[in-house]
Amino acid sequence: MTSTNDIRRTFLEFFESRDHKRVASAPLVPHNDPTLMFVNAGMVPFKNVFTGLETPPAPRAVSAQKCVRAGGKHNDLDNVGYTARHHTFFEMLGNFSFGDYFKEQAIHNAWTLLTEEFGLDKNRLLATVYHTDDEAFDLWRKIAGLPEDRIIRIATKDNFWAMGDDGPCGPCSEIFWDHGDHIPGGPPGSPEEDGDRFVEIWNLVFMQNEQRGGEIIGDLPNQNIDTGMGLERIAAVLQGVHNNYDTDTFRTLIESTEAQLHADATDQTIASYRVIADHLRATGFLIADGVLPSNEGRGYVLRRIMRRAMRHAHLLGAKTPLMHRLVPTLVGEMGQAYPELGRGQALIEETLEREETRFRETLEKGLRLLDEATGSLAKGDQLDGEVAFKLYDTYGFPYDLTEDALRGQGIAVDREGFDAAMARQREAARAAWKGSGQAADSEVWFTIAEREGATEFTGYSATQGEGQVVAIVKDGVEVTSAAAGEDVVLLTNQTPFYGESGGQSGDSGSITTHDGLRIAVRDTGKPLGRLHTHQGKIEAGEVRVGDEVRLTVDEQRRNRIRANHSATHLLHAALRRRLGDQVTQKGSLVAEDYLRFDFSYPEKIDREGLDRIEQDVNSQIRGNSEVGTRLMTPDDAVAAGAMALFGEKYGDEVRVLSMGRDADADFSIELCGGTHVERTGDIGLFAIIGESSVSSGVRRIEALTGNAASEYLRTRANALNEISGKLGATPDAAVAQLDALLAQRKTLERELADAKRALALSGGGGDGPQVSDETINGVTFSGQVIEGLDPKELRPLLDAAKQRLGSGIAAICATNDGKAAFAVAVTDDLTDRFSAVELVRAGVAALGGKGGGGRPDMAQGGGPDAANAGAALDAVRGALAEAVNA
Repeated sequence: MTSTNDIRRTFLEFFESRDHKRVASAPLVPHNDPTLMFVNAGMVPFKNVFTGLETPPAPRAVSAQKCVRAGGKHNDLDNVGYTARHHTFFEMLGNFSFGDYFKEQAIHNAWTLLTEEFGLDKNRLLATVYHTDDEAFDLWRKIAGLPEDRIIRIATKDNFWAMGDDGPCGPCSEIFWDHGDHIPGGPPGSPEEDGDRFVEIWNLVFMQNEQRGGEIIGDLPNQNIDTGMGLERIAAVLQGVHNNYDTDTFRTLIESTEAQLHADATDQTIASYRVIADHLRATGFLIADGVLPSNEGRGYVLRRIMRRAMRHAHLLGAKTPLMHRLVPTLVGEMGQAYPELGRGQALIEETLEREETRFRETLEKGLRLLDEATGSLAKGDQLDGEVAFKLYDTYGFPYDLTEDALRGQGIAVDREGFDAAMARQREAARAAWKGSGQAADSEVWFTIAEREGATEFTGYSATQGEGQVVAIVKDGVEVTSAAAGEDVVLLTNQTPFYGESGGQSGDSGSITTHDGLRIAVRDTGKPLGRLHTHQGKIEAGEVRVGDEVRLTVDEQRRNRIRANHSATHLLHAALRRRLGDQVTQKGSLVAEDYLRFDFSYPEKIDREGLDRIEQDVNSQIRGNSEVGTRLMTPDDAVAAGAMALFGEKYGDEVRVLSMGRDADADFSIELCGGTHVERTGDIGLFAIIGESSVSSGVRRIEALTGNAASEYLRTRANALNEISGKLGATPDAAVAQLDALLAQRKTLERELADAKRALALSGGGGDGPQVSDETINGVTFSGQVIEGLDPKELRPLLDAAKQRLGSGIAAICATNDGKAAFAVAVTDDLTDRFSAVELVRAGVAALGGKGGGGRPDMAQGGGPDAANAGAALDAVRGALAEAVNA
């Protein structure tokens, strides 16, 4: 028997020997066609080559391409397990010519491979051609020697391939295998063609025309070949079976399931075994290619596939999670051809076990409700749509899972009733949203979200990608197009741009098309928590709803943001280790140039404490451990040790980030939906630049990472070197030298102050008049201006003046750097007649100041105009004269 692995290898080697370059399978998530949920055909990775947007990898290529059809218009999910050839996951073998050979060599290669390499009976092969393609008809007669009755002309679109209404297109030639007259059915084009006797095994596309609006407008400058042969179908032919599920790979997976369940498949249970085998392949490959179960987009389709298989495991009597135990068999069968399965085995097993454990908790409740609702129904009846919606809304049953569960009983589901219940829920959600006080200008996004669903975020693993424009908003209103010079907010069905949330800044970058559109994206928002909106200006071209665009994130800026975000996680963990578990996050800002982290703590952290925290974070950075990501329920995440932020709202599933190592445990585990580095070493360096108080019991740390941290430390080092040079000391001795100079300065300042005080007490007065006592209408007055006197010295000088006078009033004005401090003292025997406060205010007014205060016997104030120091003394003299005369 020829194994499936042998068939794949023979196909690839056959075309390699004919100068075809072997091209590895592209991931299941298409990077060049935003209209597709998954790669669903072998030619998808070459789409841009066929349209002329990309250079081909070689003039000829060959590949075994992974494909999934389980969502959108290419959805085989409902039929999987119940027919001989429907699959969610399958492999497409294909050979391609990009402007090199054309029909004759393509037909010759196909016939040679099938009849000589694979040894198929020529008499059981037949071909179809497009009804006007006389060239292909003649070539089949010439090369294969097929009689005319086994070259069937087909006049329908089944034998004319097109990439879309616009673009490359051309006639096809399909090759069929006759499984024998013991199987009902007729050849293609006959009334009995829907039978299973004649099975298409290979399609040769002769890409020779170009069309616009569905009409052919001419020939392509280069003629291309695109072929696709289903590996599962050709394996069935070569292994002598009619049903794909009877081929070796599927038999091995089914036997593994039988062994795990300790039960052999029967006619009544075989469909469930086939569902499990098929869905295991789809699940394993999707997870290996980065798709994880979620409630939106591709993740939702994956979850539907998983839950469908898990329900069939339940039907077969599985009492514990089954799917993850089958992964080693899958890797053993297909891991050599697709190494990503082996690399992702641990993640595949963990994801399957977690999902099945979670699903089993609600499955029995849902099935019990379904049994109750269908207890009175008979074959041909219909389940009420409200019940189907309750299963979906309450128990997480997708609609198609309910349909599948009732298929065996012959009971249908009221789809209209289900849709009506869904519409009522959406309307209730809209009403609740309006009542919550949300901004009115956000209502446009609520309408769009209802229509389009959540944005598929692809930016955890990519900074570039394709997207289809699904909405354009200008000045708060939805429009269908916008032109150069206009500011717009653009929504695409999928994007690598992260929308601002959770303290992380939104991405910036560009949106372009091959025909000249260029939008500078300055920010990305996240209205309603599920849409990623690109805010920017159209620099060139025009954008329209439906356009396929290229989205490119500013990768350098994203990397700086990612480093800062991951550093906040490490900082949070370091704070808790150093300061205690009472430390909790109170807010954060993750920008491209710095990070800010607010946390609960009652007192200032000294420099030594900050140094230890900084060292802890840098130690984890140097450890360069891988940053792990898992999807879990919030409760499971917290139980596993993840930090959840108090007051945050989490959905029924969260991303859990783990990074760093401390002994044998993760250093940091947190719930987080942001983007992060792949390894802690990618952060580079961490430097704390500030610690301050935000409010009572809340502190704030500001820090830098990477090049910004390095530049900050370099600037500080340069400043230290400059200071050291001016001090005439080495950097290590600079602090001691500076301490000595500061102590010397303090001594000199004290000596200078003592000298000035002594001078003032002895009668010296700087630039002002020498101190001399004068009598103003019977009151002794002493006025003095002293330059460079510390204002703190005014009080002791005035106390000394009062003692010297015995009875009188003294005023001193101290001038420094153009400003003046002014003080007045009144001896106790005169305070009933004169107030030092009123006198000082008169002097302060002359200095250009306001106010002044103190006690009746001593008051002080100041002003900005030291040049009027003499006028301040005169103001006191005038006040004394007026008071006495009064």
